[in-house]
Amino acid sequence: MIGKRGKPSRKVRLEDIAARCGVSLSTASRALAGEKGVRPEIRAQVAEMAKALNYSVPSAIAGKKIILAASSVAMIDYVRNQFTAQVLEGLHQRAETLGVRIVTQPMSSGTHDIAVLQEALDDDDVAGFLFLTLDDEDVLALTRDFGKPVVLVNGDDPLMRLSSVTPCNRSAARMATEYLQRLGHERILFLMRRGRRTIERRFEGWRDAMLSRNAVDIDQLVMEVGDWLPELAAETLGKRIAERGLDFTAVLTAGESLAAGAILGLQKAGYSVPQDVSVMGMDDLPQAAFYNPPLTSIHIPMRDIGATALDLLLDNVGSLTAGRARRIELACHIVERQSTAAARPGEARGV
Repeated sequence: MIGKRGKPSRKVRLEDIAARCGVSLSTASRALAGEKGVRPEIRAQVAEMAKALNYSVPSAIAGKKIILAASSVAMIDYVRNQFTAQVLEGLHQRAETLGVRIVTQPMSSGTHDIAVLQEALDDDDVAGFLFLTLDDEDVLALTRDFGKPVVLVNGDDPLMRLSSVTPCNRSAARMATEYLQRLGHERILFLMRRGRRTIERRFEGWRDAMLSRNAVDIDQLVMEVGDWLPELAAETLGKRIAERGLDFTAVLTAGESLAAGAILGLQKAGYSVPQDVSVMGMDDLPQAAFYNPPLTSIHIPMRDIGATALDLLLDNVGSLTAGRARRIELACHIVERQSTAAARPGEARGV
């Protein structure tokens, strides 16, 4: 394309099509790929906009390989619960639709693994790299000059040199906290395992909502566990109740496994959920509906994370310039079930 001043304008990206049509990147991709689940009028609108902007899906994509570098954290999560599995399902479904191959490379020893990945740079069949659940700053620094597109999946680059796709962790946690506040809860315990930036964003969202209500002593309402195991959450919560009594009326957890543990810990201590304490999780994994009681949770669009990450990466394939890094955060929503209820009169302040 040639600009008004005779200079080549930047390449039209799939993201431009999505923005012009007012749809998500994944919707635009599915519309152009002919996938099911897109309304006919949206499909027609996207196709017309693509034609108007002279956008074409790179023909060289079919048959290309995408290297998926999965961190040890991602691999552990894959074994324990379904978050990573759901992300990968969305990724592989989109790859099959677009005719690209996903080649998984486990990451366990940092810079050594990067050296292995760098060998793939000379392979013309490799279109780019996806890094799944990776926070290691040293590793990220080594990938910024790869010369091929790199997208972080369920992670972000704090220096914004690499593109990334995540759920809206901070605003989602604030949404969850405000939901509990509307039910009358003021002392809302936040249960988490520190370490990953995505989890820190969830902590920040809880803190934002608590501070907006002028909550005091919120540091006393943060509980940390050493691992994402329900039994550890149950044990930690049980010890707190034994030492301090029930000084909260609701629990928000940074992950669903901790919510399962919180329910167990409260029940072992002789309390009922949600009659005595409301419990809310984040992720909305399939098993959330089968907890006792079924868990109110923030729904994370896990499949869309994987699909959108691939769309974002392939949008850069064949580009003469890498372009600016883009951080895409996918919207989340609340799924109400039976683990939350209004605070009893006199209990909102923990009295």
